[in-house]
Amino acid sequence: MNGISPQLQNQITQFQQVQQQLQAVSTQKMQYDAQKRELTRTLEELAASTGAVYKSAGSLLIKVDDRDALKGELEESVEMMDVRISSLERQENSLKEKYQVLQEAINAAMGNMPKA
Repeated sequence: MNGISPQLQNQITQFQQVQQQLQAVSTQKMQYDAQKRELTRTLEELAASTGAVYKSAGSLLIKVDDRDALKGELEESVEMMDVRISSLERQENSLKEKYQVLQEAINAAMGNMPKA
């Protein structure tokens, strides 16, 4: 990075950090979305099933006697996923704004640099 001002070097470093954070948040959001879809599908299957129901507890399957309690647990988990996803979306939007601002600042600074 010879010939680049310390301020521009700092902006480039920040840009790279924001890019990494944005990628991590996006990945985490996708994982929560997938978990939410799985929970929603489980709720649908629970409503459609008439036989015995089992739930996973680690590596064990345990028979569930109270279907309503299980349904409540699953619905609570879906709500928790919604809150987490919403929080990650806000974080993602904030990071996208920072990313855009830094990108514009770097582009402007690079455009003002003398040609080598």
